[in-house]
Amino acid sequence: MTTLSLLDQPDEDPQPTGALTLPVPDGWPAPPQPAVYHGLAGEIVNRIAPNTEADPVAILSQLLVAFGAATGRGAWFQVEATRHHPNEYLVLIGDSARARKGSSWDHVHRLITGADPAITARILTGLSSGEGLIHSVRDPAGQDPGATDRRLLVIEPEFVSVLKNVSREISTLSPTLRSAWDGRPLAILTRTAPARASDAHISVIGHITATELQHHINPVELANGLLNRFLLLGCRRVRLLPEGGHPDPLKRTGLDRRLQATLNTARHAGQIRLSTPARHAWADAYQQLAEPQPGIAGAISARAEAHTIRLALIYALLDNTPQIQPVHLTAALALWDYTQRSATWALERTSGDPLAHQIHTALRHALPDGLTRTQLRDLLHRNPTTTQLDHALAALANDGKITSSRVLTAGRPAELWTAAAAAGA
Repeated sequence: MTTLSLLDQPDEDPQPTGALTLPVPDGWPAPPQPAVYHGLAGEIVNRIAPNTEADPVAILSQLLVAFGAATGRGAWFQVEATRHHPNEYLVLIGDSARARKGSSWDHVHRLITGADPAITARILTGLSSGEGLIHSVRDPAGQDPGATDRRLLVIEPEFVSVLKNVSREISTLSPTLRSAWDGRPLAILTRTAPARASDAHISVIGHITATELQHHINPVELANGLLNRFLLLGCRRVRLLPEGGHPDPLKRTGLDRRLQATLNTARHAGQIRLSTPARHAWADAYQQLAEPQPGIAGAISARAEAHTIRLALIYALLDNTPQIQPVHLTAALALWDYTQRSATWALERTSGDPLAHQIHTALRHALPDGLTRTQLRDLLHRNPTTTQLDHALAALANDGKITSSRVLTAGRPAELWTAAAAAGA
């Protein structure tokens, strides 16, 4: 850890006047382990946190994603033939508009644009179509010079609009976002305006309330892999600052200059590998992350391994090291663990039976046609056992939320389940 020189020592700022720490709401997910605040990112967050009402984990997670976005494709971790670059998708979930999600981003925006002024023009909003997303990072074609900077950090303060857009039948946004997270070439094959992006580096940060997420989440997006490409983190207002905090909490700390220097190095870091101790730690962690889970938890954790190694990559880049060390894996695993708790809190808390809640949501979205038992199991990645599925369907039927009927097929009659009209959205 770099030690601040005497010239860089921060001023002894008094605590903000009238600061009041707010109690943790009932049912709120347990906070992340201190290990998530490792290294340079942790030092920055620890300086900013007392001077804002925003949740420290909201500042941290957005800083990690923004740093990865600004780094670009010049750094990667290789798994077989696949390169994992430091681009990530993040959704901050606040229980209300008072969660100070915007305030947390304001601090990160000022910091990352100060470290890299060029990224300012590559921070955009307005995810409405796959075509528009590809156009913003397109390759040169004919007279079109294309996008000279293929980095893109999309900020969506109203992420609910994205969920609405991807639910439209003709929308290309969901498959484009999925391919962009994977780092694959993007393309629009049309006669009039074909476009291609061969080396785009796209990151996304969205803000949403828990109620909006529950209401607009589409079970198809749970099943097809869009939502599990996002880190879902709960955040809240942690304190009251009637007069605000210090306007520049990093003043004379040297942390902003360190971030700029670190970012400049990270852009050309090349392939980052696991150190020998980290390889052993990763082998153990990988087995645990690969364990299948039922219901919503299983759907959102399908890419746990990839998220964890990308976070570890970003932590390593922030440490200016060519290798991922055990401490980077520990930090990444701790943050992933918090995303799991956050997602469960946000998506499962409205139902005593998470599986029943997911089935009911799927059937509501399938109105008026309904879904067969086989289709339900496919949506759930065949994670629940037959007994678990039977119990969930029986509980919903007993509550009058769903009904069943028999439909003729080429083979045996199929069992068709439909959400009851009175229980519709």
